[in-house]
Amino acid sequence: MFSRRNRRPTSPELAAARERLDAGDVPGALRELRQVPAAPLGEVADVVGRAAGAAGFDDLRKAATALAATPDRVRPLYDYGFACVERGVPYLAIPALREALRLAPDSSGVLRELVSAYEDEGRHRDAVEALLAHEDGLADWPDRYLLVFNAVLAGDLELARRQHARLPAPAEDTWLGARDRQNRVLGRASAAGPVSPLDHSDLRGWQYVMGGTVLGTLSPFGFDAGMTGRYAYLQDDHGRCLEGLLRLKAVLASADARPRSVSLLPDRGSRILGLAAAEVLGLPAEPFEAGREDTVVIAYDLNVTARADGGPETIGQLFERAPGQVLHEHASCWTDPPAVTADSVTLLHQSAVAPWEAGLRQGADGEVERGEVDGRPEKAIAAEIVGADPTPDAGDGETPADPAEKLTDFVSAVSGTWLQGDRAQLRSPGPVASSRFL
Repeated sequence: MFSRRNRRPTSPELAAARERLDAGDVPGALRELRQVPAAPLGEVADVVGRAAGAAGFDDLRKAATALAATPDRVRPLYDYGFACVERGVPYLAIPALREALRLAPDSSGVLRELVSAYEDEGRHRDAVEALLAHEDGLADWPDRYLLVFNAVLAGDLELARRQHARLPAPAEDTWLGARDRQNRVLGRASAAGPVSPLDHSDLRGWQYVMGGTVLGTLSPFGFDAGMTGRYAYLQDDHGRCLEGLLRLKAVLASADARPRSVSLLPDRGSRILGLAAAEVLGLPAEPFEAGREDTVVIAYDLNVTARADGGPETIGQLFERAPGQVLHEHASCWTDPPAVTADSVTLLHQSAVAPWEAGLRQGADGEVERGEVDGRPEKAIAAEIVGADPTPDAGDGETPADPAEKLTDFVSAVSGTWLQGDRAQLRSPGPVASSRFL
């Protein structure tokens, strides 16, 4: 048993985590624990228990204390892993749940919780391997469904299709929605496959397969240096907004979508961009109304929309698609995905500052300073977007060429599977990895 009185950390990372806790820095301690190599679970649990106590997470504190006392029993291992997943630190759950599964290889509950932890960490190949190792004992729902789900997100469509073919119709109605989503995912993969490589750098292809999102542009920076088409930090501008709207117009034409209006969401940024979209698309602009058909709903950033007055209700109304409704989001956060997945997205980012927000600029003395919010009327800013230069940023010259024709050819090929089903949240980056900085 691990004794607090004889604490000799087996790694410098554990020692650093304890030092962080001593200084009252719980987030810093958790960051250090992410870097801990294989270490006795009792030692790690002792540190996690202290961090959980400081954060007021009594369930995790109790589970960690129990594991530190008996690190070789299935129940404490499982309870600790479950609490870690629930509290948003699945990376801490994985070693404990792996050990619990080793001790109890026939436990479907332990296996499913381990798969959940792998999914939350984006480790879909590990989830696949864990499920395949216990394939003989898999229940079709949810286990084989989860195998197909994770095979897709790992980029293994051959395995996904093979396992999907073995799935019977679910006996319980609770799985009908999941089955329909999975059918649509594999249908989109079949549509995209002939025109998109669906390899580990095909960001547009996989965004479409996973969530039905047509991605309008790729970041022109750091494609081969870890970003693969996504932005890290973006200080947006009017020209990029116009470029996104022009590409949206091309997407709608290629899919033969014929909206009759632009719907304005309640947050200021979405209203500004929506007014500009109405000019670009030649359509009337109207406040968003749930259930309105044949309309383009314009969002600047759906996470911002969700925080606006009436935002949560509006987001809920966007989950189920109205006939002919297209949801377009300009700047979508891939590390904190919005609660609904847009049909069209201009770009993917980790952090973005809208052109009308207080961004960073170089002051008269050469120092970087924060600028001022653009408080002009929304129509004035929208007019500036419409009159901006939409020429794409040349970037670093390393991103593959992505002319508008390449986008429209893709849309023409997949249009038969676009705009179908609900807009479930897309929580995983999928097979295309990008570096994270936040």
